[in-house]
Amino acid sequence: MGSRPDSNRAARERGEYGAVPNAPSLADLRRYAIRRSLFAASDLQHAIDTFGFVQADPIRAPARAQDLTLRHRVPGYRSGDLERRYGSLAVEEEFFINYGFMTPAVHALMHPRTGPAWPATRRQRAAAILAFIREKGSAHPREVDEQFAHGRVTNYWGGSSNATTHLLELMHYKGMLRVVRRDGGIRVYGVREPAGDSREAVDPDARLDALADVIVRKYAPLPGASLAGFIARLRWGVPQWRQRIKAAVARARHRLAHARVDGVDWYWPTDEVPSVKEAEGSVRLLAPFDPIVWDRRRFELFWGWPYRFEAYTPMAMRKYGYYALPLLWRDAVVGWGNVSVAGGELNVTVAYVSGKPPRERLFTRALEREVEGMREFLGVP
Repeated sequence: MGSRPDSNRAARERGEYGAVPNAPSLADLRRYAIRRSLFAASDLQHAIDTFGFVQADPIRAPARAQDLTLRHRVPGYRSGDLERRYGSLAVEEEFFINYGFMTPAVHALMHPRTGPAWPATRRQRAAAILAFIREKGSAHPREVDEQFAHGRVTNYWGGSSNATTHLLELMHYKGMLRVVRRDGGIRVYGVREPAGDSREAVDPDARLDALADVIVRKYAPLPGASLAGFIARLRWGVPQWRQRIKAAVARARHRLAHARVDGVDWYWPTDEVPSVKEAEGSVRLLAPFDPIVWDRRRFELFWGWPYRFEAYTPMAMRKYGYYALPLLWRDAVVGWGNVSVAGGELNVTVAYVSGKPPRERLFTRALEREVEGMREFLGVP
């Protein structure tokens, strides 16, 4: 990203913040959002470090969301690379503003997650599980259940879950365990040994500000309402500071570079300038949770139509499809595509908001390249 003028940098160092002079247009912000998000990473670790956090989703249609997101930033990325290479990466699988993969630095900002003391029975069971996993080095939930068999519990959604698996998830959330790898998609756990002095003083507001900056660096530029909504989601990542989040939103509005554009306040990192560079002539089929399209409020402000994720919508009510991928052409999301693999064949169907594709000849060629890229990503002959 480009740097701001020296005078503005000096003002930031003195703690003086304010609206950016010469406010960008909505078109500037749209190009800026795309250009800064579609960075060219040197490798997978670089992409994770740049994002800070990559959202995960278990649905594979045609691939998981984390893989569909990373394929546009990491050269030669193939579906499943993150899971295959997880053990060799500096990465943690955990909950941030939603579930996904994050850098150890982001993870450390959220822990220790303090809260009400667990009941004695739960503490005793957790201690026994920790001792068991520590002795083995790592353990699959099935192995832990075979050892302890704690029965069944009612889960968050009102259904029945294996009690041992549920306790493992609580211990993971609490920071007692970490995911060391996945086995057939199932999390395999290892013990997370305490790092440093647990008595070290923690500044909750400083940590909340740092976590808010991680959010903004991934999803900027953000309209004001979205900024507040994103930071509010930290109530799940740092429940111990839930009561401080409203103040963190206010500080973010003050700290960040911002401008009022077409009646909406927009926010972005203070060391960046909204780019006016034209978008490249490429087509991208984006994951439903890609940073470019994640915020549906911003999506409608940028492109004027309401994309929806319909995997959990009854089939008869779907407009776009089970796992429709927003179709980006230059700096416009012009439609959506549905991609599947059946019988070793790649199937791609595309629809357009206007009812017909862009008229430029370059679009057809770019779409063909994107389909071929999807084929390579999925390993379809």
